[in-house]
Amino acid sequence: MRRDFIEKILVLMLIFAPMMTWAQHELTETEAGSEQQKEGIQGFIEHHLQDSHYFTLTEDEESGSHIGIPLPVILWDNGVKVFSASEFHHGETVAEVDGEYYALYHNKIYKTDAEGTMNFDEDHHPTNVKPLDFSITKNVVTMLLVSILMFILFRGLAKSYSSGPMPRGMGRFFEPLVVFVRDEIAIPNIGEKHYKKYMSFLLTIFFFIWFLNLLGMTPLGVNVTGNIAVTFGLALLTFLITTFTANKNYWGHIFWMPGVPKLMRIVLAPIEVLGMFIKPFSLMIRLYANMTAGHVVLMSIIGLMFLFKNWIGSTLSFGLAFALSILELLVAALQAYIFTMLSALYFGMAKEEHDDH
Repeated sequence: MRRDFIEKILVLMLIFAPMMTWAQHELTETEAGSEQQKEGIQGFIEHHLQDSHYFTLTEDEESGSHIGIPLPVILWDNGVKVFSASEFHHGETVAEVDGEYYALYHNKIYKTDAEGTMNFDEDHHPTNVKPLDFSITKNVVTMLLVSILMFILFRGLAKSYSSGPMPRGMGRFFEPLVVFVRDEIAIPNIGEKHYKKYMSFLLTIFFFIWFLNLLGMTPLGVNVTGNIAVTFGLALLTFLITTFTANKNYWGHIFWMPGVPKLMRIVLAPIEVLGMFIKPFSLMIRLYANMTAGHVVLMSIIGLMFLFKNWIGSTLSFGLAFALSILELLVAALQAYIFTMLSALYFGMAKEEHDDH
């Protein structure tokens, strides 16, 4: 029996050996030409991760055609300048507004001249003046759409209770999630006495991050939670709510920790103050890094299908990308849960009373 098994393994090795040799030969022959493809794939990944002044649906690199929606540009440069991003023609031309010229370079707007001259330092970073940019970018549009979607969904969920104790329609799917946030996140970390005060924020932040993460996996090319400015804003809200709703017991543990020798209190106070800012900072970095890494790895694996140029490598890359996409669905919900749970934990620390355990 064991001998038959070994023979089968040897036969399979003989069958697949020529295929593996052919695959390796195919890759070697195209190694020189693949460098350009690698740069193109890297550029596409960077373009996907960045914010944009266009909501592009499809584009053709060969013909240079784009199908999408140019978004409004709002600049502050000796006054408010408002115009459409179509003036840039996807970075190919210079936009003239009130006698001033602006160029789009790597999705950032710089002041320039009529010829679109860009100046660079020794590290090839632009040195042109950057006006304050308050534009309605792709990420802003996505957040507005998610906000409207959440308002419609949960307004309908609330109204469905008027006809009975059981929700109807989509409410039957979202009600268990609302109960989960209340019973598994808010109450255990904040306590039954104070949790209702924070429920609106916890529910909003959980579904907001979850929906944004799911949209990031669609062909729309949005990467909102992979933008550190967005995660900074979310973490800042948690920090402000924690700070302004904290009781005196919370501040007493930071500046004059009870039950500790006085000399140690002087040493621990700066560490505790630093910890106030490290907690929201960890929230910001955790969400940003995890979602960005997921996008980079997934798109890199998809890009391998175009580099291998053979059915073995492409099939393996497709299978791995498919499995990773399924995993990313779990990560999308997991990151929303972790952000919400840690926020509730910080709120609970802020409202902890002297006799709490």
